[in-house]
Amino acid sequence: MIRRPSAESALVWSLLLLLGAGIVCPLLQVLSVAVMVDGRPTAAPLLAFFARPLFREAFVNTLASGVLAVALGSLIAVPLALSTVRYSFPGRGLLTTLGLLPLVIPPFVGAVAFQQILGRSGTVNLFLLERFGVTVPFMEGLWGVIMVQTLHYFPFIWLNTAAALSALDRSLEEAAENLGSSGFRLFRRVLLPLSLPGYAAGALLTFIRVIDDLGTPLMLNYTTLLAPQAYMRVTTVGLTDVDGYVICAVLVALSLSALWISKGLLGRGEFTAVGRSGETPARVLGAGGALAVWAIAILLLGPALLPHVGIVLLSVSKVWSLSPLPSVYTLGNYDEILFRVPHFIWNTLRYAFLAAALDVGLGAVIARLLLRGRTRGRQWLDAIATMPLAVPGVVLAVGYLRVFHGWSVPGLGAPLTSTWLILVIVYAVRRLPYTVRGAYAALQLQPVSLEEAAQNLGAGRARAFLKVTLPLMGRGLLAGGLLAFVSSAVDLSSTILLVPHVELGPLSYGIYLYMQSAVGRGPGAALGVVAIALVAAGTWRATRLAHGGAGLFRA
Repeated sequence: MIRRPSAESALVWSLLLLLGAGIVCPLLQVLSVAVMVDGRPTAAPLLAFFARPLFREAFVNTLASGVLAVALGSLIAVPLALSTVRYSFPGRGLLTTLGLLPLVIPPFVGAVAFQQILGRSGTVNLFLLERFGVTVPFMEGLWGVIMVQTLHYFPFIWLNTAAALSALDRSLEEAAENLGSSGFRLFRRVLLPLSLPGYAAGALLTFIRVIDDLGTPLMLNYTTLLAPQAYMRVTTVGLTDVDGYVICAVLVALSLSALWISKGLLGRGEFTAVGRSGETPARVLGAGGALAVWAIAILLLGPALLPHVGIVLLSVSKVWSLSPLPSVYTLGNYDEILFRVPHFIWNTLRYAFLAAALDVGLGAVIARLLLRGRTRGRQWLDAIATMPLAVPGVVLAVGYLRVFHGWSVPGLGAPLTSTWLILVIVYAVRRLPYTVRGAYAALQLQPVSLEEAAQNLGAGRARAFLKVTLPLMGRGLLAGGLLAFVSSAVDLSSTILLVPHVELGPLSYGIYLYMQSAVGRGPGAALGVVAIALVAAGTWRATRLAHGGAGLFRA
C-alpha cells in the first residue's frame, strides 16, 4: 500500500517538472522580462508600451478584431446552429458538412485565396469594374483581416452552440410554449440562455484563436496587431528587445481576461435542469421551410467557401493576374512541391507525427492520473496541461527562443533552437490539451471495476493500465492525437519564429515563403491544397472516432 502512492507521486511530480520546463518556464521568462528591470518588479515597460501610439493602435486593433470576429461569427453561426439542430429538412447533414469546411483550410492559406478572389485586383472586383465601373475594398486594412478570421473561425461557435442546443431538456421548451412564448421570444428568453455555456466556449475559443493568428495579418500585409508586432520586434530587433516581451505579456493578459470574463458570465446563473425528459426533437420542415433554410445557409456560408475554390484554382494556374480566372493552367506547381522541394511535406509529416505520438503517450498517462489517481499535485498537473489553450503560439515561441537558444542538446553539441527537435517539442506542448481532454472524456465512460478486476487477477497497476485501461480510452485518445497531428501540420504562429533553416521548414513555412512573391503563389497554393487534404482527412477520421463517444472538450 505504501509503494503505490509513492510511485504515483513520483510520476505526478516528474510530469510536473517536464511540463513546467516546457510550458511554465518559457512563459515565466517572457512575463519576467515584461515586468522586471534589474531584477525588480516594475510597471515601466508596460507604461512605455501604452505610451507609444503604434502599440496602442495594435492593442486596440487586436481587441477589436477578436470582439468583432466573435460578434460577426455569431451572426453566421447561431442561426445555422439553430436551423440544423431544431429542424429536420432534406440535406441537413450536407449543410452541417459544408459548415465544417472552413476549418479544413488554414487561415493564412484562406487569406491568400480571399485576396485572389476579393482583393483589389481579384475576381469579384474585376467583374464589378468591368460591369459597373466600381470596386469594393473587401480586403483592405483591418477589415480584411477581420473578414478572413470571421469566415474561418465561426464554425467553433456553430459546433459548440449546436452541441448545447441539441442537449436541451425539451420539457423546458414545452413549458415556455405553454406559457405563451414562441418564435424569437422563445429563442431569446429560453433557448439562448440555456445554450450559453456552449456558445461561450465557442466564442472564447474563437477570440483566443483570432488574437493568436499571425499568418493572416502577415499574408494580408497588415501588421498593426499585437501578434505581428511581437514577431517583427523579435525578428528585427532581436531577443534583447523588451517591447517584444511586453507585447507577448499583453497577449497573454488578453487571453486570460477572455477566459475570466467567460467564466464570470457563466458563473452568474444555473444552466442545468433537474429531471431531464429527453432531448428536443427536430421539427420536420415542409418544402417552403426547407427552401428558406437553404437560402439563408447559402447566403451565410457562401463567402466562407470561396477560399477552397480560389486556392485550388491558384494551385493549377501558371498565369493569374488582372483576370477573373487563370489565363494559363499547369500542373507544374505540384511537380515543384512533390519532386523539387519535397522536404516541406516530409518535414511536416515527421514533426506532426512525432508531436502527436508524444501527446498520445502523455495524454493517456495524465488523464489516468487525473481521473483515477489519488496523489496531491494532480490539480496542478491538470492546470498546466490545459494552459497551452490560453497561451498564444507566438508567445510560447518567444519563450522557447529565450530559454533554449543557448542550451545545447546532449549528443548534438548544438543549441536546441538550431535543430528540428524544437518544432516537435513546441507542437507537442501546444496540442497536449487535445489528447488529455480526449483521453479524459473517454476514460470517464469506463467503469473503474474493469481495471480493478484485472488487478484482482494478478496484473500490476502498470500492466492493468496498458492491457485494459489504455485500449478502452483508445478512441478518444486517437481522436485527440489526430487533431493534434492536423493542427501541428498547419501551425504557423510558432513555426515562423522557430524554424532553424529553410530545409527544415514544414508545410506552413513553405507556404509562407512561396506566398511572398507573385511568382511563387502557384507552388504555395499547391502546398496549401496538400495542407487542406491533411486537415480534412485527419478531421474526418477524428470525428468518426469520436462519434457516439465523449467529446474532446467539456465545459
